[in-house]
Amino acid sequence: QVQLVESGGGLVQSGGSLRLSCVASGFPSSNYAMSWYRQVPGKERELVASIGEAGDRFLSDSVKGRFTISRDNAKNTVWLQMSSLKPEDTAVYYCKATRGPPYDYWGQGTQVTVSS
Repeated sequence: QVQLVESGGGLVQSGGSLRLSCVASGFPSSNYAMSWYRQVPGKERELVASIGEAGDRFLSDSVKGRFTISRDNAKNTVWLQMSSLKPEDTAVYYCKATRGPPYDYWGQGTQVTVSS
């Protein structure tokens, strides 16, 4: 059974930090690109960060310099380290695993709320 389980969300004040974790099971995560997306009610889900099988990283302009993405294939885990959080970072954050068609898996999401 393929599963992605996110954790680490919560309520923090502006300027604070959180680390989100995503643990994969049921598939060889080392062969997948891993990504973090976020979604606010009424808006489209947006890509926040991704990390490829070889460790190549991508960060969206809105989080560059504040967030980092990392992975440990031996632990089947990917993290999103978030610092200098802003109220506009408030969203449900989703973990995604992708291996060029047809493999695409999503977690259930974890809520991040940043108060002003």
